[in-house]
Amino acid sequence: MEFRTPLARRRYDEVVAVPARGIICLDFDGTLAPIVDEPSEARVHPRAGDVLAALGERFQAVAIVTGRPVRQVLALADLEEVGRRIAEAGGRLMVLGQYGNERWSTDDPRVRTPRPPRGLASLMAELPQLLEKAGAADAHLEEKGLAVAVHTRRLADPAAALERLTPELTRAAGRHGLVLEPGRMVVEVRAPGMDKGAAVRQLQKELRADAIVFVGDDLGDLEAFEAVRALRRGGMVGLLVCSGSEEQRALVEVSDVVVDGPDGVMELLGGLASDAAAGSGSGSGSGDDARER
Repeated sequence: MEFRTPLARRRYDEVVAVPARGIICLDFDGTLAPIVDEPSEARVHPRAGDVLAALGERFQAVAIVTGRPVRQVLALADLEEVGRRIAEAGGRLMVLGQYGNERWSTDDPRVRTPRPPRGLASLMAELPQLLEKAGAADAHLEEKGLAVAVHTRRLADPAAALERLTPELTRAAGRHGLVLEPGRMVVEVRAPGMDKGAAVRQLQKELRADAIVFVGDDLGDLEAFEAVRALRRGGMVGLLVCSGSEEQRALVEVSDVVVDGPDGVMELLGGLASDAAAGSGSGSGSGDDARER
């Protein structure tokens, strides 16, 4: 675990000083689970259940904020069982899926999801021809209900295929009133108006949280990082953690802490739970020098 600045260390201490008013927000792929070629084969880190339960006993809420559908995440991570453990300790587990468009929580275990965006079905019908035109006919399509993700990781030159494909998808998305969400050898087409930043802001307002930790690894997490930075400028405590993404330097540059992938995430989260339990934070508050400049 690397604290990038002295201020980052202080922010960590401030978070563990107010766990009952803090939210731990986590991406899924690359954060709780290693990146894999086949999305359906992703497996959550073996320590994740125990670590999330330990966090849920100390912090106001633990929220997984992901581009994946909620039901998929619940199944891949056995989160209903983890949620039961957290709820028994008086805590709250939440899953905000598809960039916050879907929701599940231990308080309300129904999966709430809107209708698919207009234009998505028409874009899906165009995709085979569009992929062929971009020389990416064998790209893997992941239908998410509210979006479609196009993965190039399996192709012979995934970066080049993604570079050819992105302009084509951008134009097609625009024609159908949709937007693009770039990622690590993947680009997703979805409805506009909701992203991880909006989800974080909504969560903070809803729970009246005084502190937020966000852990992510990809460009899709950048909006959430920017939302936390804005909340810090307003005086809230915030800690930003990058899960070892050298592919996405933009995320590293705005992070307080960089860890080595899901293994490092588990180490950091376990430390947060232990330190919160021990009351080891400095409790120094969010004075002016601790705010984002």
